[in-house]
Parts: sequence; C-alpha cells; structure tokens
Amino acid sequence: MQQDKELQALLELADRMVSRAVAGGATVAECVARSGAELSAKVRLGEPELVEEAGHRSLGMRVMKGKRVASTSTSDLTESGLNRFVHDALELADLSQEDPFAGPANPELLCDPASLPDLQLYDPAGGTVDAATAVALAKKGEAAARAFDTRISNSEGATFGRTAGTVALALSSGFRAAYRGSYTSLSVVPVASDEGGKNRRGHHWSAKRFLADLDSPEFVGEEAARRTLRKLGARTVATCEVPVVFDPDAARGLLGLFAGCIMGGSIWRKSSYLCDREGSVVASNIINMVDDPLIPRAPGSRPFDGEGLVSRRNVVVESGVLRTYLCDSYSARKLGRESTANASRGGGAGVGASTTNFVLRPGNTTPEAIIKDTKRGLYVTDTMGFGFNGVTGDFSRGASGFWIENGEFAYPVSEVTISLNLNDLWQSIDVIGSDLDLRSSTASPTFRVSRMTVAGGAA
Repeated sequence: MQQDKELQALLELADRMVSRAVAGGATVAECVARSGAELSAKVRLGEPELVEEAGHRSLGMRVMKGKRVASTSTSDLTESGLNRFVHDALELADLSQEDPFAGPANPELLCDPASLPDLQLYDPAGGTVDAATAVALAKKGEAAARAFDTRISNSEGATFGRTAGTVALALSSGFRAAYRGSYTSLSVVPVASDEGGKNRRGHHWSAKRFLADLDSPEFVGEEAARRTLRKLGARTVATCEVPVVFDPDAARGLLGLFAGCIMGGSIWRKSSYLCDREGSVVASNIINMVDDPLIPRAPGSRPFDGEGLVSRRNVVVESGVLRTYLCDSYSARKLGRESTANASRGGGAGVGASTTNFVLRPGNTTPEAIIKDTKRGLYVTDTMGFGFNGVTGDFSRGASGFWIENGEFAYPVSEVTISLNLNDLWQSIDVIGSDLDLRSSTASPTFRVSRMTVAGGAA
C-alpha cells in the first residue's frame, strides 16, 4: 500500500509540473520524478569500515517551445523551489537555439499505462535491507574468503549494497506511468601474498534484483578466494599471436564497447566504425546480440522507455549481420527512421539512446570445453586501460589471466597487452560458451577469438 501511495504521489507531482509548464507557454512538457534509497555497507578484516545510507527525491523537466528545447532538474521540492524549477526550464527554452529535429516521441508509439507488463523489478525484501543485515552479509562473505586458505593473507574488504527506487513519467501528450525497482549486490576482494613481496588481489561478486536470487555470501567469498589464489606466481609471456578466450566479465567489457558503437547518437555523429553497416556482416555467423528490456527480474528491464514508448526486444546482430541501430526519437529523426524504444532519461530529463539488457546469446559449449579445445592460448579474466577508438575500431588493452597449454591452465599471466581491431575481433569468434549470467545489464558468456596479438616480455 505504501508503494502505491509513493507511485501516485510522484505521478501527481510530475503531472502538476507538466501542467504548469504548458500554462507558462511550453508547447511540449515532459517531467520525470524519482525517489529512492541506497545503502552500502563495507567490512574489512571482520569489522565494519563504512556504512552509507541515503535517500533522494528529485524532478527533471524537458520543455519545448516550438523547436527550442531545454532541460533542467531540482531536488528542492518546496513550493518556491518548484516554481523556480518550471520558470528556469521555460527561460532556458527561450534562450536556446532552434533544432529542426526536436520534438516529442511519436504519440502512436506510446505504451498503454493500463497494461504495463509485470517484469518483477521490485523485491520488498531486498529493497528494505537494513544496515545491520547488510553488515552481517558482508562479514559472512569476507569470513568465508579468509578461512578458505592460509595463503589469503589480507583483505580489501567485502561490500553489500542495495538500491530501491520509483520512477514516474508524465508527458503533456497525456501519458502517465510509473514503476518501482530494486537491486542488491555483494562483492568480496581477498588478497594473497606472492613471491617477492607482491600482493595478488582477486574478487568475485553477485548481483540480482531479488535478494533470494543472490548467491550466498559463503559462495561469493570462497569463489573470490579461489580466483585470488589462482593468480599466485603470475608472469608475462613472449609476444605472440594465439587464440584468446575471454571469461564472462572480460567479454562483457568488449560487448559494452560494441554497444556504444550501435547507439543512434554515435551513428549520426559519425563517431562509430559501424556507420552505414546495417545489413552487413559485422561479426562471426555464430554471434547473436539482442537488447531485451522485457526479461523478468533482469537488471536492465523496464516496462517503458524514457519517452514513454512501449518496451520491446530488438535483435541487433543476427547470425553476424547487423540488423539495427538503437535509437531514441531524436537520433531516429536524424537517421530518418522510427525510435527503437531505447530512450533513456537522465536526472535532468535530457534524453538519449541507451541499451537495456544488452546480451550476447549463449552457445552450447561449456567454458571448460572451450579451454580443453584450446591447444595453446590466453584466457583473459581482466582488462585494463582505455585503448579503444570507436571511430576506427582499434582495440588495445592491458590484460591478465591464465596461459593455456594443451587444453589446461599452465600458469597465471599478468603484464601483457592484447590487441586487434574490434571489427576483426567480433568476426574472429569461433566458439561461444553456455555460461550466460545476467548479473549486469550488459552480459556475455565466455567466448574465444581465434587469433589475437598478445604482447608481453621475454618468455
């Protein structure tokens, strides 16, 4: 009942702001109202180190006067603050230049607020975890890691976090809708002493919308310890060209780079190597990428996009062929097409395209089988640095992981660099794992690139 009251209160507040903006001369007014609370509890060596809890309530407004557009935001919800909020938005619109592509979303594409899908985005248990419970869960995770092996000599701590919030959107076209969401996470970061006084740091994490779906603290801690211990004795390798296997975390980073290159804004700005590539081969024929906001309990799911359009599943890459870019209404107009319902609205109510649940579809091969099938190569668990050029696709980053010899891990590897143009990388993937895990809104299973340059030192 309290949740329903909060939804209704935010909708009414957003609606009032839209009415005031229209009365003040706006031809289009769009207001997003948000409320929420976050909690983060960190423990280190068995003792609480930091507990932070905060709540927020804010408004964002986008107004248009003809083709003039302005956005503003406020967290001052007093009557004087609300008056200033609307006044500032209208004044900024008067000062802005006309944009021929400005305009609201196509009203024919707006969703029906009365028939929003139930995507199970809010968990009352997870959304109301208190500080004592959060500290206890973090302690259990860290304790499991420290007790796993005597070589775990230190810890950078364990952190439990939860967020919960409500989003309400009101448009001058008459659209009104709101939804709630929650998200919980636990991470553990043990440290092990290596030869020469070096400390090796590993980690593991779990994150889900529902608290009951979260991996147990004991599992997270023990897995973090395993991953830390595997790094002991890490060394570099001689420069070579070999197959490279990316674990899900490292693969997710590459998928995120690709996602940035298929955004409508990147395409019309000509800042992507995928410009003018729709309908062409951009990846191996075993690659299928989808953006799906309708997966129940998934971290990027939502019933409608930032402009009120009904959420829909978009097939981005099908059997290696690029099928669509992801657009909000503005970038769609710039490109002469319809929105793909990928609008995201920031705190200031500015709108841009973004992914929801952007997923590389899994294959049927286990990650263990991929490693066994790799005679000689590198298994990457971590990448570092910013070596990517979206315009050319050139990719080069530091990496660490494990050297594969005769289908088995031979030894841990660090201080190497991997490089290959991203266009060639995606087209060189020859096997995809079955281990997809939607811990984050961009998710990938393990996959193998048939050949990459690995730059290291002397063997």
